[in-house]
Amino acid sequence: MWLYVGNLAYGASGADLRNLFSRYGAVDSAFVARELRTGRSKDYGFVSLADPKVGSAAITALNGHEIAGRALAVGAASAPPDHARYGAFR
Repeated sequence: MWLYVGNLAYGASGADLRNLFSRYGAVDSAFVARELRTGRSKDYGFVSLADPKVGSAAITALNGHEIAGRALAVGAASAPPDHARYGAFR
């Protein structure tokens, strides 16, 4: 199950997402979209979880959860992200 995670702090990384979501279950992958030219975060990313039940629990727990003064927007992504479309990521 792919999740969209928006309103991230600009310093957030894929490792930060992995750590946050691993509290709810196994994370297959996590990345933050980045600007190609500057490498700066676009303030959103994606997380892949193998178990849809874990994904639903994470959405319920983390949507609106405040981190670094920003309320996360977490929801199911309609399709897996096209990494090339989102620029560099980490």
